[in-house]
Amino acid sequence: MTTHKQTPVSPKPLRKLGFLTIGLFDEADPRRGHESTLEIIELGERLGFDSAWVRHRHLQYGISSPVAVLAAATQRTSRIELGTAVIPVGWENPLRLAEDLATVDILSRGRLNPGVSVGPPNHYDQVKGALYPDTADAEDFSHERVRRLLDFVRGEPATDFSGVEGFEVFSDRVQPHAPGLGRRMWYGGGSLRSARWAGDQGMNLLTSSVVKAEESEDFAEIQLSHIRAFRAHHPDGDRARVSQGLVVIPTDTASPEQRAKYERYARKRMPRTATPQGPARMMFAPDLVGTSQEIAERLASHAAFREVEEVAFALPFTFEHEDYVQILTDIATRLGPVLGWQPPGRAA
Repeated sequence: MTTHKQTPVSPKPLRKLGFLTIGLFDEADPRRGHESTLEIIELGERLGFDSAWVRHRHLQYGISSPVAVLAAATQRTSRIELGTAVIPVGWENPLRLAEDLATVDILSRGRLNPGVSVGPPNHYDQVKGALYPDTADAEDFSHERVRRLLDFVRGEPATDFSGVEGFEVFSDRVQPHAPGLGRRMWYGGGSLRSARWAGDQGMNLLTSSVVKAEESEDFAEIQLSHIRAFRAHHPDGDRARVSQGLVVIPTDTASPEQRAKYERYARKRMPRTATPQGPARMMFAPDLVGTSQEIAERLASHAAFREVEEVAFALPFTFEHEDYVQILTDIATRLGPVLGWQPPGRAA
């Protein structure tokens, strides 16, 4: 991999560089879209990225089973960390999800980074009859659902029964047990309450391009307050891990047609960044489009970015495979070095 030497613009070098993809597919040819996602993850490893993350979409044309996709990715990669950003646990049984996560972590040799969130499933009134036909009104979608998942992943007993019954051997905790996975659990939080709770639980924090406007209407200030609240509540304090996930689109090697497409995409989404949106008062960060030097300068002035050492830059939703190749290559070979990042094997 060839990197372009430039003077870092950030006072704190970026330690870990990752990316996030939604994994869209055509309903008529879903294999092609899933294969594209796996190829992008393979490319990320070749480019030296530290991590690759996949989004989660239900009843849409995006990855509905990120754990299954990442299981496939474990067999096509050897170094890059693999994450979910995020699994909405309201759709899941915590015990069964813990088994799936542990299995994939074992297959990956300890590279899985599960990110999760809570809350009722999206469009719950329309899906609850299919998802929870007998228990829809009794389901608990609070933080308690994630706490149960954490307990199972970390090896707490799931039952008071274990031992031998006939020829069968039973365990009282989730099997396989994946040592270390409990320390690699991430929470996708966009509010002060969630940030504090994640810190109290000893989780890692995923911050994205969406936050809740509570104490301010300045995105960077809001995100910074979440990071600091999380670390104030975390046993590791200022050493607690936080990853930031803004949409970043470098244009260094883009064709004129690609640049025009990227700029149209960002322009179309810009109005939602001006004021809080909807009853929940959600704030969206602007997409960062430009040369790597221009993007790095904007990041260097971002109060929350200055507080982190890890990122998982989000790829835009609706671009083509070749666009993602260009964007990822520019991030790894041009933007990353300007942010002070060094690929594995080249760290100072």
